[in-house]
Amino acid sequence: MPLLGVNIDHVATVRQARRTNEPDPVHAAVLAELGGADAITVHLREDRRHIQDRDVRLLKEICRVRLNLEMAVSDEITKIALNLVPDQVTLVPERREEITTEGGLDVKTHFQRIRQCIDQLQGVGIMCSLFIDPDVAQVEKARELGVEAVELHTGCYADARTPEKIEYEFDRLREAGLYANAQGLKLNLGHGLTYRNVRRVAEIHCVHELNIGHSIVAQAMMVGFERAVREMKQLVTL
Repeated sequence: MPLLGVNIDHVATVRQARRTNEPDPVHAAVLAELGGADAITVHLREDRRHIQDRDVRLLKEICRVRLNLEMAVSDEITKIALNLVPDQVTLVPERREEITTEGGLDVKTHFQRIRQCIDQLQGVGIMCSLFIDPDVAQVEKARELGVEAVELHTGCYADARTPEKIEYEFDRLREAGLYANAQGLKLNLGHGLTYRNVRRVAEIHCVHELNIGHSIVAQAMMVGFERAVREMKQLVTL
């Protein structure tokens, strides 16, 4: 059964809207664990629009499940990761203008730069994953880099509206996912997954983990964080 990684970035988004100290994403992480989360994911962006340095330091201390740090291939953030040593780093693309991550990391184009970053992170024992589009060529490049996992971008599947488009995007995820698994990579999926669309991707063979944030945070505003995580966990593992 797939594991559930809970992204708590948007708890911090609400906090940063007022530049105050609540709601605290660290508190959300504790509740997520109580709700059954198998990992806590945060994205420490270069512009610090939501998660702050203080958050990742405290999460490293209090998390009893795996801490997955999403980050750009950035010298500044790499230095923070090397000092923090989270359980896992997931390298993602990042643009200042974007509302949220818009697609996967282009491993083919930025191969050497990504390799240098991965070598540093793996050198201190950090497990590395790459957030990539569901494309066999990108998966192959990820394998060449020696990472332990890939996370396939599910945004196009989540945004698809016609039955034909949904099937096309699902087939892309399944094909790339099966190829990743055949290459010995752990298969993670994430971006835009909700309570309505998660079940089908959770049933893809050999899915290791689903990373979900916005939908859980939105549900938590109505029913509470622990219950929101528990409800998603049930959908993922049934």
